[in-house]
Amino acid sequence: MKKIPIGVEDFKEIIRDNFYYIDKTQYIEEILNDGSKVKLFTRPRRFGKTLNMSTLKYFFNMKNAEENRQLFKGLNIEKSSCISEQGQYPVIFISLKGIKTNTWEEYLSKLKSLIKRLYNEFDRIWLQKAGGDYENSLRDLTAYLYKYYKKEAVLLIDEYDSPLITAYEYHYYDEAVTFFKMFYGEALKTN
Repeated sequence: MKKIPIGVEDFKEIIRDNFYYIDKTQYIEEILNDGSKVKLFTRPRRFGKTLNMSTLKYFFNMKNAEENRQLFKGLNIEKSSCISEQGQYPVIFISLKGIKTNTWEEYLSKLKSLIKRLYNEFDRIWLQKAGGDYENSLRDLTAYLYKYYKKEAVLLIDEYDSPLITAYEYHYYDEAVTFFKMFYGEALKTN
């Protein structure tokens, strides 16, 4: 018997554990065919943005590509010629949802820990190569992945606006906006 996926945001978990799933994988073909290099998904809260990004992660990721391909059996994207793109790219998935602190120093410390964990997900690629340059860490990681795999990385940033909302709420907006202009800008601009 199928279950209702209340609070489940992981595509693999939904498919593997036989939850109800409304097939939205057709949007993968639309993303691949629209020609833009950067996509911004804006939807109201609780509208499935995290689930959609999780779906993209499992679709594009080279890591566990064959296992992930099974997740798309019988779904719309499997019938598309775009299925050939499945499992072809290194994928960076970062969520900034969980960091909430009262000061910029605390925020930056937690963000650095998150970035270190992100770098540790990739074999042979470590933040030490970037010399601790956290403002450019996403740009540098995409460059390292390109150099290693000879393929552009797919970069998925969930809750990208959360840091600035938190910064505004706790009165360290000026510090945060200066940092995140570089953090996002360098990773997305002409990359």
